[in-house]
Amino acid sequence: MEVTTRLTWNDENHLRKLLGNVSLSLLYKSSVHGGSIEDMVQRCSHQGYTITMTYINENMIVAFVLGNYTNLCESSTEPNDSLWFSLQKKNDTTEIETLLLNTAPKIIDKQLVCHLSKKNIFVVCPDNKIYLDKMMTKNLKLRFYGHLQFLECEVFRVEGTKYNLGCTKRILKAREHRNRLLADIRGYKPYADLVSEIRILLVGPVGSGKSSFFNSVKSVFHGHVTGQAIVGSDTISITERYRIYSVKDGKNGKSLPFMLCDTMGLDGAEGAGLCMDDIPYILKGCTPDRYQFNPRKPITPEHSTFITSPSLKDRIHCVAYVLDINSIDNLSSKMLAKFKQVHKEVLNCGVAHVALLTKVDDCSEVLQDNFLNLSRSMTSQRQVMNVHKMLGIPISSILMVGNNASDLELDPMNDILILSALRQMLRAADDFLEDLPLEETGSIERVLQPCI
Repeated sequence: MEVTTRLTWNDENHLRKLLGNVSLSLLYKSSVHGGSIEDMVQRCSHQGYTITMTYINENMIVAFVLGNYTNLCESSTEPNDSLWFSLQKKNDTTEIETLLLNTAPKIIDKQLVCHLSKKNIFVVCPDNKIYLDKMMTKNLKLRFYGHLQFLECEVFRVEGTKYNLGCTKRILKAREHRNRLLADIRGYKPYADLVSEIRILLVGPVGSGKSSFFNSVKSVFHGHVTGQAIVGSDTISITERYRIYSVKDGKNGKSLPFMLCDTMGLDGAEGAGLCMDDIPYILKGCTPDRYQFNPRKPITPEHSTFITSPSLKDRIHCVAYVLDINSIDNLSSKMLAKFKQVHKEVLNCGVAHVALLTKVDDCSEVLQDNFLNLSRSMTSQRQVMNVHKMLGIPISSILMVGNNASDLELDPMNDILILSALRQMLRAADDFLEDLPLEETGSIERVLQPCI
């Protein structure tokens, strides 16, 4: 008879987010294999990393990850690192709280007992009862402590490429750093309150990841993968309209203090892709949202929606040159010429700029252990230098991300790259605002020179 788990598909997804790219293999189920702690330990010994799940009720799970179930006799067990977590379902959301401890599990009086500083903090009893002390329940944000009946106990083997508890520790640290970056951006205000929202223009070849970057930013702030901007992989640009996207802090949250402006893709062929004569008008804020691009005919002051007198808030405050890191070596001479033409217009307008290299294969390898700096591999370092030489952009302004376009779930490592890149763009925009002449900063509504 096949033994099935109580875990739902959604529960397993949350566990993969916590543990990384792993799979779970069911070793023990108390209702099938019996409630004896000795039988459970014997069945699960020498299996490598395991997760022991106790189902308190239909909406609450308390679990811990051990390096190995061994013969847990009273005299031989030494304290080891272990990860503890609670998984609680509330309305339509699932909340996970984690705790890292150095504990010593033992079998005492037919019970599985976990010690911390010679104190019992967690006990599994053979009569389907568990005990948690106040410290555990406080850290795991549970509304009970002491003894409690549970529905089921299951033990899984954690299977994954070279999985160890260090992987999970890194994921947990990544989540903490991601949350700090989220807080920084949520609390950001543009320099001297000259504008209420920073406008960031995304420019790059067809299929480089411009629309995907917007979707990735929105996904991080919404907590799940989204796809508002249509993404394509064809050689013909999917984006045909100029879009000015705002991003909300969650589905019903307030708008964040930046906008991402998506353009038609650059094309090396004549009469294809974004028209070069559109660039200065976009930079100066003369191009309205949803303007239909025409590769052969730029917007002109005679156009019915042309913004003749844009204010500072309408202008582009930072340009991000978006490039697929895997395609930089294959850029044609005509594409390079168009990039340099765009860059010349950006420099003429004095707008801040960065380069954004997308589609990084392994985000965890790019990040240093402290998540504060990029640890560039030989391949990525070569591409960074290529972009530096091509456009003259400082190396510190060349950023990398691994867009979520092909993912079903968010990756905290990629989230860090996305948020770090966004924060760098906002800082660059602040430098642009700070450097503006006084006559252009007298009021956030001050009108600039007409776009003619």
